[in-house]
Amino acid sequence: MSTTAAPSAEALLVSTELSKYYVQNFIEPHLIARLLNENKVPYVLAGAHGTNVWLEEPRATQDVDVIVAYRYDKRAVRLLLERFPTLVAEDHEAVTRLRDKETGKVLIDVMKGVQPHLRVAHKHSTTIQMHRVPVPVPSLEMALALKFAPMVSVTREDGKKLRDAGDFVLMINFNKDIDLRTLGELGDLVYPGGGKELVEKVGRFGRVSA
Repeated sequence: MSTTAAPSAEALLVSTELSKYYVQNFIEPHLIARLLNENKVPYVLAGAHGTNVWLEEPRATQDVDVIVAYRYDKRAVRLLLERFPTLVAEDHEAVTRLRDKETGKVLIDVMKGVQPHLRVAHKHSTTIQMHRVPVPVPSLEMALALKFAPMVSVTREDGKKLRDAGDFVLMINFNKDIDLRTLGELGDLVYPGGGKELVEKVGRFGRVSA
C-alpha cells in the first residue's frame, strides 16, 4: 500500500447494504471475493464499492467491479457464472459484464486489466475484512487514479464523468495523506503526461501532503 491513510471496511458494509436495498438480486462483494480467493484469482475490488472505502459517506451502486489480473479474466468469468447461474456474460474488449437474466441489469463487471494503470492495481492495494472474508481494495492513490481515468476519457458519458469527479473530490477532502509521487506515476499510466494533470487536480481540490 502506498499511503499512510487507511481504508474503511465499515464503508464497504454501508455501501453494500444501501445497494441491497434498491438493486434486485444484488450480489454482495464478499461473496465474489470469497470465490476468487478460494480459486487463487488475483483481483482488486474497484468501481464505487472499491472507492467507497475512502469516502466519509459511501454511496450505493448497481454492480460490483473487480479488476482481474491480466490473463485471469476468462477464469474469473467462468467461476462467477458457475457460482451465480442467474448471470449471463456479455464480453467486451476491456470488460466482461455479467447481467442478471431476470432483470437484464449488470451485477458484476470483470475488468480485464489490459490498460497500463489497471495492470498495476494489485501492486497498489491493501486488504480489508468483510464478513471475515479478505477483500483487496485500491490504495488511496490507486482509487484516485481509477476515478481520474474515466474523468479524462473521450468515450465516457458526461453525466458519469460528473459523478466520477464528485467521488474524486470527496476522496481528496476526506483523506489528507496522499503520496503525490505515487499518484503522479499512476497518472502517467492513465495516459502519457497524465501524472501532472492528476496531481494538479488533487492540489486544486484539496490540501495534501507531499
